[in-house]
Amino acid sequence: MTKHQAIATYRVIFAVLTLGTITYQFLSSRDDNADFRASNFFSFFTIESNILASVVFLAAARSISAATSVGAVSPGRSSLGFDLLRGAAVVYMATTGIVYGLLLSGYQEELQTTIPWVDTVVHRLMPLVVVADWFIAPPAHGLSWRRASVWLIYPALYMVYSLVRGPIVDWYPYPFLDPGAAGGVAGVAVACVGIALGIAAMSALVAWVSRRPSPATATH
Repeated sequence: MTKHQAIATYRVIFAVLTLGTITYQFLSSRDDNADFRASNFFSFFTIESNILASVVFLAAARSISAATSVGAVSPGRSSLGFDLLRGAAVVYMATTGIVYGLLLSGYQEELQTTIPWVDTVVHRLMPLVVVADWFIAPPAHGLSWRRASVWLIYPALYMVYSLVRGPIVDWYPYPFLDPGAAGGVAGVAVACVGIALGIAAMSALVAWVSRRPSPATATH
């Protein structure tokens, strides 16, 4: 097995594990909780970022598999757009792991990750794997901060969506977005600004890593 094949293999394994984990938690919550709403479940940043990372892993693995199946020694260079998508997954998964560790550990019931191994996979294991993958298989393109700034769009839209939807459905995905739990609007504003700055810093770091000298074989 070549290095690229090994990378493709672990990507498929972790993507399938994560998607299966999310599906298991979804079905379990649906069957055991009379108040369960699918729209709420898929409104968690954790769930959305894990799904994105899994899809990116599968797409990258498929590219490697397609190249090796026709006899190529290694896959071709990934596109700039795909590298940006990979970087987005890294930033969002790193954010998921850090915010969980700092602010949300112990809130498994509120986060709808009540099954311990599910909580471990989506909040700890997959974030670590996705970040490690960025170092193991660096992107083909060095990403400038200007290009990487596109990663800030989704988190900003997510915050707006959550804050607008919250009072309509009387539910917020995270306590720091709920004025009733965060000490009012000011508390929510402080949390949002803090997290936004953290995501900006993480984006700058991930982009910087992409510009470091990497082996010539790095493609995906």
